[in-house]
Amino acid sequence: MGSWPFFPPFGYLHVKENTFCRMVSRVMDRLPESFRSHLDNVVVDVEQWPDKECLHHAGFSKANIEKGDTLFGLFVPFEAGHPWGGDTIDIGDSPHRLILFQGPLENAFPDPKILKIEIRKTVIHELAHHFGWTDRDLESFDNRDDPFPDDIFEDM
Repeated sequence: MGSWPFFPPFGYLHVKENTFCRMVSRVMDRLPESFRSHLDNVVVDVEQWPDKECLHHAGFSKANIEKGDTLFGLFVPFEAGHPWGGDTIDIGDSPHRLILFQGPLENAFPDPKILKIEIRKTVIHELAHHFGWTDRDLESFDNRDDPFPDDIFEDM
């Protein structure tokens, strides 16, 4: 979670969007096969900034949103709708969505090396929700400056 006045200054992002997306793809590609095989129903997207509706849906109060609190990423599970909606569906294969927000990450981590670590941490954090982990479960991981023994971005 980070803070920023709700609308960022024009042209603020310092990493080109396609470069940022390649970093996210690199994280996904370097996950162990034992995890990747369970991610066929996860769509990964990059958005510039979360909007107020997204923040509210994620549990932010109006006061927190006005203060500038924001998200680095969000895991959005498939919503099956009302159980008496008629058709029966198998939600096990339904798509889930992992969203990374480029603006808040760049704002909070202007150092390129730290930004890359935080992109990786955010992807792993949000994927952990797919596997049932809570934010509380992830506190010790999130609080480590660099929980990774390798640098998957050395050529980027």
